[in-house]
Amino acid sequence: MAWTRLGDRWQSEKWEAVGVLEDLGSDTTPHLLHQDSTHARWLHPGLLLEMYRDEAEGYYLNLSASQPFAFVMWRLEEDMARPWRVTLSYNEASRMMDGGEMVDGVPMPEAWRGWLTEYVERYYRPEEKKPRARPPSFRGAHRGER
Repeated sequence: MAWTRLGDRWQSEKWEAVGVLEDLGSDTTPHLLHQDSTHARWLHPGLLLEMYRDEAEGYYLNLSASQPFAFVMWRLEEDMARPWRVTLSYNEASRMMDGGEMVDGVPMPEAWRGWLTEYVERYYRPEEKKPRARPPSFRGAHRGER
């Protein structure tokens, strides 16, 4: 997470997610990586990236974009932004934003794309297109025509 002091009379600072890394440790303590008078960067280890079969369409949509993202949902707590969830599903990230959560998209690490592609190929099945039922007003002059 990155903190930036702003010279704006409406907003004095901003927080944003700037990246994700694979976490192989068990530490969950936030680490200050850099700080000066106008910027700070924090590393928040310990988040679990969970995959769900019913989110396969959201993963597919994300991979289909020119730049796939990891979406970080975060909350401001005690004057510090803390990430709560990471998802690779475009749909799940949209639902979080619709629910009023702060969500930032950061470039997905290249190493993650391969296994996510395999996951999508295994579980994503596009919905079959069903013929639309046309309302009677579109069936022609004789309402009894089908």
